[in-house]
Amino acid sequence: MTDSRIFNRPHQVIAKSLDISAKRHNLISSNIANMDTIGYEPSDLDFEKTLKRAMGDREPDYMDKTHVKHLSPYGPDAFSMNGDNSEEVDIYHLDSVNIDTEMLNLMENNIKYKTTTELLLRKMTMLNYSIDEGGK
Repeated sequence: MTDSRIFNRPHQVIAKSLDISAKRHNLISSNIANMDTIGYEPSDLDFEKTLKRAMGDREPDYMDKTHVKHLSPYGPDAFSMNGDNSEEVDIYHLDSVNIDTEMLNLMENNIKYKTTTELLLRKMTMLNYSIDEGGK
């Protein structure tokens, strides 16, 4: 992704969106899996805030890295999953995870993931069409 004329900012946003959706899916699945665990506090991450934080400032295209974590503008905590509780929880009861809320979050995340995947597919289709010189 070093040539910004082909893989530009929208491509980076799509890639980060897919990463964040996958991480959020794992977090919601963990909430559902632990719904019978006493004292478990469900957590979630805010998709929009996490995406804004991950996209932050662009990395310069002219710098080489010797390690993946070197010179990163967002650092290792860009995709931190330490979010707020998805709702107020009474830790002394087994019903600390509301299955309806978690399933709603899972459905919302699934729709975002599918939409982002469709955007990526259309972007690649346009690129393929350009490479084929407009279908000649």
